[in-house]
Amino acid sequence: MRILIIEEDTSLIEQFKKNLEAQTFAVDIAKDGEEGSYLARVNDYDVIILGDSLPKKNSADVCRDIRNANKATPIIIVSETTNMQKKISLFREGADDHIIKPFSFEELITRIQVILRRPTIKHKPVLDIDVVRLDCHSQQVTRGEKRVYLTRKEFALLEYLMRNKGSIVSRSMIMEHVWNDETDPFSNTIESHILNLRKKIDSKRRRLIHNIPGRGYKIDVLK
Repeated sequence: MRILIIEEDTSLIEQFKKNLEAQTFAVDIAKDGEEGSYLARVNDYDVIILGDSLPKKNSADVCRDIRNANKATPIIIVSETTNMQKKISLFREGADDHIIKPFSFEELITRIQVILRRPTIKHKPVLDIDVVRLDCHSQQVTRGEKRVYLTRKEFALLEYLMRNKGSIVSRSMIMEHVWNDETDPFSNTIESHILNLRKKIDSKRRRLIHNIPGRGYKIDVLK
Protein backbone atom coordinates (compact mmCIF):
# COMPACT_ATOMS: atom_id res chain seq x y z
CA MET A 1 0.00 0.00 0.00
CA ARG A 2 1.10 3.56 -0.67
CA ILE A 3 1.02 6.52 1.73
CA LEU A 4 1.56 10.23 1.11
CA ILE A 5 3.00 12.29 3.98
CA ILE A 6 2.44 16.04 3.69
CA GLU A 7 4.44 17.58 6.52
CA GLU A 8 6.98 20.38 7.03
CA ASP A 9 8.80 18.90 10.03
CA THR A 10 11.84 17.06 8.61
CA SER A 11 12.52 15.02 11.76
CA LEU A 12 8.90 13.88 11.90
CA ILE A 13 8.98 12.99 8.19
CA GLU A 14 12.05 10.78 8.66
CA GLN A 15 10.48 9.07 11.66
CA PHE A 16 7.22 8.42 9.78
CA LYS A 17 8.99 7.22 6.63
CA LYS A 18 11.29 4.80 8.45
CA ASN A 19 8.50 3.24 10.52
CA LEU A 20 5.93 3.09 7.72
CA GLU A 21 8.37 1.46 5.30
CA ALA A 22 9.09 -1.10 8.03
CA GLN A 23 5.35 -1.90 7.82
CA THR A 24 5.74 -2.47 4.02
CA PHE A 25 4.13 0.84 2.97
CA ALA A 26 5.54 2.72 -0.02
CA VAL A 27 5.96 6.33 1.13
CA ASP A 28 5.94 9.59 -0.82
CA ILE A 29 6.85 12.92 0.80
CA ALA A 30 5.67 16.50 0.26
CA LYS A 31 7.03 19.30 2.46
CA ASP A 32 4.50 21.99 1.56
CA GLY A 33 0.79 22.24 0.84
CA GLU A 34 1.10 23.00 -2.87
CA GLU A 35 3.23 19.96 -3.64
CA GLY A 36 1.12 17.79 -1.33
CA SER A 37 -2.11 18.87 -3.00
CA TYR A 38 -0.66 18.12 -6.44
CA LEU A 39 0.65 14.66 -5.54
CA ALA A 40 -2.60 13.73 -3.79
CA ARG A 41 -4.64 14.67 -6.86
CA VAL A 42 -2.51 13.03 -9.57
CA ASN A 43 -1.64 9.78 -7.74
CA ASP A 44 -3.67 7.06 -6.07
CA TYR A 45 -2.81 6.66 -2.38
CA ASP A 46 -4.28 4.36 0.24
CA VAL A 47 -3.84 6.93 3.04
CA ILE A 48 -2.70 10.55 3.30
CA ILE A 49 -1.06 11.88 6.48
CA LEU A 50 -1.48 15.65 6.50
CA GLY A 51 0.24 18.09 8.86
CA ASP A 52 -1.94 21.03 9.93
CA SER A 53 0.83 23.66 9.66
CA LEU A 54 2.17 23.88 6.11
CA PRO A 55 3.88 26.50 3.93
CA LYS A 56 2.41 27.68 0.60
CA LYS A 57 -1.06 26.13 1.18
CA ASN A 58 -2.81 25.32 4.46
CA SER A 59 -4.19 21.92 5.40
CA ALA A 60 -7.84 22.92 5.01
CA ASP A 61 -7.19 24.03 1.42
CA VAL A 62 -5.29 20.80 0.70
CA CYS A 63 -8.25 18.75 1.99
CA ARG A 64 -10.62 20.78 -0.15
CA ASP A 65 -8.44 20.33 -3.25
CA ILE A 66 -8.34 16.55 -2.77
CA ARG A 67 -12.09 16.20 -2.30
CA ASN A 68 -12.86 18.58 -5.19
CA ALA A 69 -10.75 16.27 -7.38
CA ASN A 70 -13.15 13.44 -6.41
CA LYS A 71 -10.44 11.62 -4.48
CA ALA A 72 -11.83 9.56 -1.58
CA THR A 73 -8.41 8.75 -0.10
CA PRO A 74 -8.58 8.72 3.72
CA ILE A 75 -6.87 11.75 5.27
CA ILE A 76 -5.38 11.68 8.78
CA ILE A 77 -4.55 15.12 10.20
CA VAL A 78 -1.44 15.39 12.40
CA SER A 79 -1.74 18.43 14.64
CA GLU A 80 -0.46 20.16 17.76
CA THR A 81 -3.72 21.99 18.32
CA THR A 82 -6.69 20.98 20.42
CA ASN A 83 -8.75 23.86 19.03
CA MET A 84 -12.17 22.36 18.43
CA GLN A 85 -13.22 24.85 15.75
CA LYS A 86 -10.11 24.14 13.67
CA LYS A 87 -10.68 20.40 13.98
CA ILE A 88 -14.31 20.80 12.92
CA SER A 89 -13.22 22.93 9.95
CA LEU A 90 -10.79 20.24 8.80
CA PHE A 91 -13.41 17.51 9.11
CA ARG A 92 -15.83 19.63 7.08
CA GLU A 93 -13.22 19.98 4.34
CA GLY A 94 -12.87 16.20 4.11
CA ALA A 95 -10.46 14.95 6.80
CA ASP A 96 -11.25 11.46 8.17
CA ASP A 97 -9.27 11.44 11.40
CA HIS A 98 -7.25 13.73 13.67
CA ILE A 99 -4.28 12.83 15.88
CA ILE A 100 -2.64 15.17 18.41
CA LYS A 101 1.13 15.47 18.84
CA PRO A 102 2.95 13.93 20.62
CA PHE A 103 1.72 10.42 19.88
CA SER A 104 3.20 6.94 19.56
CA PHE A 105 3.77 5.36 16.18
CA GLU A 106 1.67 2.41 17.38
CA GLU A 107 -1.28 4.78 17.72
CA LEU A 108 -0.79 6.09 14.18
CA ILE A 109 -0.60 2.56 12.75
CA THR A 110 -3.76 1.60 14.65
CA ARG A 111 -5.62 4.59 13.22
CA ILE A 112 -4.44 3.68 9.70
CA GLN A 113 -5.62 0.10 10.20
CA VAL A 114 -9.01 1.30 11.49
CA ILE A 115 -9.49 3.57 8.45
CA LEU A 116 -8.53 0.77 6.06
CA ARG A 117 -11.05 -1.57 7.69
CA ARG A 118 -13.94 0.72 6.81
CA PRO A 119 -16.30 -0.96 4.32
CA THR A 120 -15.99 1.81 1.74
CA ILE A 121 -12.23 1.29 1.59
CA LYS A 122 -12.50 -2.53 1.39
CA HIS A 123 -9.15 -3.37 2.96
CA LYS A 124 -9.50 -6.77 4.59
CA PRO A 125 -6.76 -7.61 7.11
CA VAL A 126 -6.43 -11.26 6.00
CA LEU A 127 -6.29 -12.33 2.35
CA ASP A 128 -6.48 -15.87 0.96
CA ILE A 129 -5.95 -17.56 -2.38
CA ASP A 130 -5.68 -21.32 -2.75
CA VAL A 131 -3.53 -22.40 0.24
CA VAL A 132 -1.74 -19.03 0.51
CA ARG A 133 -2.74 -16.70 3.35
CA LEU A 134 -1.48 -13.14 3.89
CA ASP A 135 -2.06 -11.45 7.27
CA CYS A 136 -1.59 -7.68 7.06
CA HIS A 137 -1.52 -7.17 10.83
CA SER A 138 1.12 -9.79 11.67
CA GLN A 139 2.97 -9.18 8.36
CA GLN A 140 3.10 -12.93 7.77
CA VAL A 141 2.48 -15.12 4.72
CA THR A 142 1.83 -18.84 4.92
CA ARG A 143 1.43 -21.51 2.26
CA GLY A 144 -0.48 -24.35 3.85
CA GLU A 145 1.16 -24.94 7.21
CA LYS A 146 4.49 -23.42 6.23
CA ARG A 147 5.50 -19.79 6.66
CA VAL A 148 6.82 -18.02 3.56
CA TYR A 149 9.53 -15.43 4.21
CA LEU A 150 9.20 -12.34 2.00
CA THR A 151 11.06 -9.06 1.81
CA ARG A 152 9.04 -5.95 2.63
CA LYS A 153 8.60 -5.08 -1.04
CA GLU A 154 7.67 -8.66 -1.95
CA PHE A 155 5.05 -8.59 0.80
CA ALA A 156 3.63 -5.29 -0.47
CA LEU A 157 3.53 -6.59 -4.05
CA LEU A 158 1.81 -9.82 -3.04
CA GLU A 159 -0.72 -7.88 -0.96
CA TYR A 160 -1.58 -5.65 -3.93
CA LEU A 161 -1.99 -8.63 -6.24
CA MET A 162 -4.18 -10.45 -3.70
CA ARG A 163 -6.38 -7.40 -3.11
CA ASN A 164 -7.01 -7.45 -6.86
CA LYS A 165 -7.40 -11.24 -7.09
CA GLY A 166 -8.78 -12.32 -10.45
CA SER A 167 -8.16 -8.90 -12.03
CA ILE A 168 -5.33 -7.88 -14.34
CA VAL A 169 -3.12 -5.17 -12.88
CA SER A 170 -0.86 -3.32 -15.27
CA ARG A 171 2.79 -2.56 -14.67
CA SER A 172 1.92 1.12 -14.16
CA MET A 173 -0.76 0.23 -11.59
CA ILE A 174 1.77 -1.83 -9.63
CA MET A 175 4.31 1.00 -9.82
CA GLU A 176 1.63 3.44 -8.63
CA HIS A 177 0.56 1.43 -5.58
CA VAL A 178 3.63 -0.50 -4.44
CA TRP A 179 6.59 1.75 -5.25
CA ASN A 180 7.11 5.44 -4.48
CA ASP A 181 7.67 8.22 -7.00
CA GLU A 182 11.47 7.97 -6.71
CA THR A 183 11.50 4.60 -8.50
CA ASP A 184 12.67 4.52 -12.11
CA PRO A 185 9.59 3.39 -14.09
CA PHE A 186 11.85 1.91 -16.79
CA SER A 187 13.79 -0.37 -14.46
CA ASN A 188 13.12 -4.11 -14.25
CA THR A 189 12.40 -4.01 -10.51
CA ILE A 190 8.78 -5.18 -10.92
CA GLU A 191 9.78 -8.10 -13.11
CA SER A 192 12.50 -9.22 -10.70
CA HIS A 193 10.12 -9.02 -7.73
CA ILE A 194 7.45 -10.98 -9.62
CA LEU A 195 10.06 -13.65 -10.42
CA ASN A 196 11.06 -13.89 -6.75
CA LEU A 197 7.42 -14.08 -5.64
CA ARG A 198 6.71 -16.90 -8.08
CA LYS A 199 9.60 -18.92 -6.65
CA LYS A 200 8.15 -18.51 -3.15
CA ILE A 201 4.39 -18.63 -3.82
CA ASP A 202 3.83 -20.82 -6.86
CA SER A 203 4.17 -24.58 -6.67
CA LYS A 204 4.67 -27.35 -9.21
CA ARG A 205 1.06 -28.36 -8.57
CA ARG A 206 -0.48 -24.93 -9.12
CA ARG A 207 0.72 -21.62 -10.49
CA LEU A 208 -0.96 -18.56 -8.96
CA ILE A 209 0.86 -15.54 -10.40
CA HIS A 210 0.23 -15.19 -14.13
CA ASN A 211 1.77 -12.94 -16.76
CA ILE A 212 -0.85 -11.52 -19.15
CA PRO A 213 1.17 -10.53 -22.26
CA GLY A 214 0.92 -6.86 -23.11
CA ARG A 215 -1.42 -6.14 -20.18
CA GLY A 216 0.22 -6.96 -16.85
CA TYR A 217 -0.14 -9.57 -14.12
CA LYS A 218 -2.89 -11.44 -12.34
CA ILE A 219 -3.06 -13.67 -9.28
CA ASP A 220 -5.75 -16.30 -9.58
CA VAL A 221 -6.49 -20.01 -9.37
CA LEU A 222 -6.87 -21.04 -13.00
CA LYS A 223 -8.37 -24.41 -13.88
